[in-house]
Amino acid sequence: MDTMNWEGWLPREQILGEEAMSKVPKEFVVQHSTNGNPPTFFLTLDHVIRLMKEQDKLDIPYLQRLFPRLQSWYNWFNQTQDGPHPLTYRWKGRNATTDRELNPKTLTSGLDDYPRASHPSNNEYHIDLRCWMTIASATMSTIANIVGADSTPYNSYYQLLSDNNKLDQMHWDPTNKLYSDFGLHSSSVKLVRMKSSNPQIPGPKVRKVVQKPTERFIGSHGYVSLFPLMLKVIDPKSTKLEIVLNNLHNPNLLWTQYGLRSLAKTDPLYRKVSCYGNSKQTVCCYHGSTTLNMIHHTGGVQYG
Repeated sequence: MDTMNWEGWLPREQILGEEAMSKVPKEFVVQHSTNGNPPTFFLTLDHVIRLMKEQDKLDIPYLQRLFPRLQSWYNWFNQTQDGPHPLTYRWKGRNATTDRELNPKTLTSGLDDYPRASHPSNNEYHIDLRCWMTIASATMSTIANIVGADSTPYNSYYQLLSDNNKLDQMHWDPTNKLYSDFGLHSSSVKLVRMKSSNPQIPGPKVRKVVQKPTERFIGSHGYVSLFPLMLKVIDPKSTKLEIVLNNLHNPNLLWTQYGLRSLAKTDPLYRKVSCYGNSKQTVCCYHGSTTLNMIHHTGGVQYG
């Protein structure tokens, strides 16, 4: 937390030394205080506090020192990553002008190339960030109670964010029957090789939009659609829970004998080799591959 600036922003990553910097593309070296990574530290804090309570060893002085910075960090998210509607959030930092990617990356989400709205705009909002802020609000309420601060604003906001009726109104896709991002989207896009003035050098690939984008749910089965389950935001009594679990166990969507696919086989971007731009060296991280930490979280929810 010592790297926090006066706004409450934490650097997304730290590139220390010339050797480390030599391995990072130039466009990723400069960071902006409008863009931030998921507040995963709240998961750790929640777990540590539970353990301290079980062992009757609450380190109250440490939490008292930490709390003001957590407040600044929490407020930064609510002030800078807010979405177009109440109780919605949007990952900032997506490139709305690039024509070199099928689906512009969302580096700030930690799921760099996971399919989002094909045309980034101020009107999009993201289900995973809302779930992160639900956990953050609950943890802030817990810590406030421990250190003797006013927990009312955090608990009140947690109650709003965890309300499954409100969650479903903004993020449940009734057509594809999943939790989803919302934004300006077209699933009919492709990369087309441009002609080069030098016959020895192939021209760049640029995106061609076959079908005009419209504002709608993105409709991608994958890790992002599972966030209400993974972070335990979905109510056990919700009618949507059975649907989510059936989708998860469907081998035509996410289920494999090795773990959960990050993206369903039915998705238009599944295993697309050009999803990360024009570089031959880059690999698609979240276009079908399995990821251990995501499997761990999902399995933990299902089997305790």
